[in-house]
Amino acid sequence: MNDRQREVHVAMAAINKAWREGQPLAMTGFLHAGIVMVMPGFSGTVTGRQALLDGFVEFCSNARVVEYEESDEQIQVIDDLAVLTFRFAMVYERTNYRARSTGRDMWVFRSIGGKWLALWRTMMELEETRETPP
Repeated sequence: MNDRQREVHVAMAAINKAWREGQPLAMTGFLHAGIVMVMPGFSGTVTGRQALLDGFVEFCSNARVVEYEESDEQIQVIDDLAVLTFRFAMVYERTNYRARSTGRDMWVFRSIGGKWLALWRTMMELEETRETPP
């Protein structure tokens, strides 16, 4: 991994650490104001930093992550843009169900003023199974 890839990796790790530790607002400094999240299956979009943060705040307030694992991280840097993907597997619980979610998370970053900011995100190959908790 070269220095620029490492910088992107560090930004992504900070984003994931923030929501995993129940502090999604700590992601703010790593998100471009105009970030767009394309929903799985390209079924819709969430536009803007606050809207994206609101989704993470809702998840952190209403779900408990039981297991979380990342693997197969890939980072490509071209000039001031970077594409980062990784596979994930997560088990989480909400009030009335437990779910296992797997797939590949894809983020696009841009270096602005020497800092990598996330511009775009989607989840691909998403599979989720739900069960009623015991």
